[in-house]
Amino acid sequence: MIEQILPAHVAVFDTFRDSPDAFLFPEERALIRDSVESRRREFTTGRHCARQALARLGAPTALPLPRGRRGVVTWPQGVTGAITHCRGYRAAAVADLADAASVGIDAEPDVPLPEGVLEAVALPEEQVMVKELLGDVPTVRWDKLLFSAKESVYKTWYPMMRRELGFEDAVITFDADGDEFTARLLPHGFRGIPGAPQEFTGRWVATRGLLATAIAFPAAAGATTELRWADSRAADEVYA
Repeated sequence: MIEQILPAHVAVFDTFRDSPDAFLFPEERALIRDSVESRRREFTTGRHCARQALARLGAPTALPLPRGRRGVVTWPQGVTGAITHCRGYRAAAVADLADAASVGIDAEPDVPLPEGVLEAVALPEEQVMVKELLGDVPTVRWDKLLFSAKESVYKTWYPMMRRELGFEDAVITFDADGDEFTARLLPHGFRGIPGAPQEFTGRWVATRGLLATAIAFPAAAGATTELRWADSRAADEVYA
């Protein structure tokens, strides 16, 4: 599903069910030692998707994918990527750092946000946009899509910048007639970071009762973050 909204240089693997072939390395099993069964399944299948995507990219797969700072996945040297999972769906997307400075993906059930959550995650202008879109195109849960887009923005931003980015730090605009969205970062979000990206462009899809968003930030655009990558092999996916 997510493959259709990512460029060809990003390798993707996704599944709508947990895989019986999925396995974890000891370092990975330790991360979910105290987790409930549902969390174990989504984590294990997420790592399975990641290894399958790495294989499609031609990257090493016979190694653990542990978590680093802020829960980000530690990918093989020279690779960036993301894992996402929600009810009924798991996916991973990876790319060579020569092609993409960072990748962010997110999937969510196509259902309304719980009461009060939109006001917590959306800026006033985004709340107006969502309400208008829900009236014009009610077949898409634009409130949940906004949430997903902001998740993808954060997952793209954090591996490059190593600094928090809040829901209030980016303004999302959807192309209701197409499948694109734009995230414009507000000045307080990137203040004090020379050369920080100030805009992300992504794509979205709604199908099979699911919503998905994806961003592949070009390597050339992320050139100013090269030194940050040299200091760490960790890439995307908070709480993977």
